[in-house]
Amino acid sequence: MIDERHLLRLSDDAGLFEHACGPIPRREHGYCLDDAARGLVLLSREPDLTPDLARLQETLFAFTAHAHEEGYFHNRLGYDRDWQDTPGAGDWWGRAVWGLGSTAAHAGRSWLRAEARLLFDSGARRRSPSPRSMVFAGLGAAELLLRWPSDETAKDLLAAAVAAVGPIPLGRGWPWPHPRLTYANAAVAELLIAAGESLSVPAALADGLRMLDWLVDLQTLDGHLSVVPVGGWAPRETPPGFDQQPIEVAALASACARAQAVTGTGLWASTVDRAMGWFLGANDAGVALLDRDTGGCGDGLRGDGVNRNQGAESLLASLSTFQLDRLSIGVLAGTDAA
Repeated sequence: MIDERHLLRLSDDAGLFEHACGPIPRREHGYCLDDAARGLVLLSREPDLTPDLARLQETLFAFTAHAHEEGYFHNRLGYDRDWQDTPGAGDWWGRAVWGLGSTAAHAGRSWLRAEARLLFDSGARRRSPSPRSMVFAGLGAAELLLRWPSDETAKDLLAAAVAAVGPIPLGRGWPWPHPRLTYANAAVAELLIAAGESLSVPAALADGLRMLDWLVDLQTLDGHLSVVPVGGWAPRETPPGFDQQPIEVAALASACARAQAVTGTGLWASTVDRAMGWFLGANDAGVALLDRDTGGCGDGLRGDGVNRNQGAESLLASLSTFQLDRLSIGVLAGTDAA
C-alpha cells in the first residue's frame, strides 16, 4: 500500500501543496498542476485505494478539470484559489495529459475513467512546441492505448510525440537527440519504448531501448545510481554532480519498468531495485532521502547530505518508484485494463 501520511499532510480540498519547509506544507506557495498530474498517475495505478486516497484522487482530478481551458491548462493556483498564470502547453500540459490518460486507463471507478477520457481527448488534440512536454503527453497517450488500442486521438498524439523527439544518433558515444541531458531524461526513452510497442514501430522501440541502456550505464557508479544533477550534464563534465533530484531516479525506474513490461527481460528490474536503494541511502552521499518518521522524501541529494524540505514532487517520485516494484510492473503492460 502507498504510505499516505505525507501525501495527506500536503493535501487539502483544493489539491497538493507544491512546497514544504521540512515536512510542513508552505501554503503561501500554493499548488501546481504538475503535482496534481503526477498524483493522478500514482493513484490511478494503485489497485486498492484507501478512502482518504480515493478522495484525494477525486480532488486531483477536479483540480485538473478546473485548470483546463479548451485543451490547454493553467499550472499555478494560489492559496487564495486564484490562477496565477494563463492557460498554456508547457510541461504541465504534458503531465496533465499523462495523468488523464493514466486515470482513463487504470482508475478503479468507471465514472472517473469516463470523465478522464473526455478531458484527455480535449488536451490530446493540442500540441506543444516543447519536445519534453510532448514526451509527457505521449506517455499519457500510451497509457490510454493500453485500454483503448484503437483510439485515434491517442495514436496521433503518440506519433507526434515521437516526431518531436527527433532522430536518435547512432552508436553509444552520445545516443541522445540533444547536446545536453536535462531533467527526467529517461522519460524520453520510455516514450519511444511505449510508442514502439503501441504503434508497432520497431525502430522507435529499438532506439528507446538503446537510449535507456546507455542512460542506465551512464548513471550507475560502483553498483548504485549516480544520476544527472539538477543543472544537467554534458560529456565534458565529470560525475557525480549535485543536487541530484528524486524525479530523475523515478523517471529511470519508470522507463526500466516499461522496458521490462514490453520486452519481458527481467534484467531491467535491477535498475528499479537500485532506484529504491537510492532513496534508502545507496547513493553518492550515502544517506537516505526517505524520512521514516514523516513518510516524506527530501527534495534533493547534496554532496553534504539531503535537502530537508519534503515537497510534493519528491514525495511523488519516491512513492511511484516503490509502487512500480510492488505492483511488479503489470500496470505498464496493460494487465489491469480489461
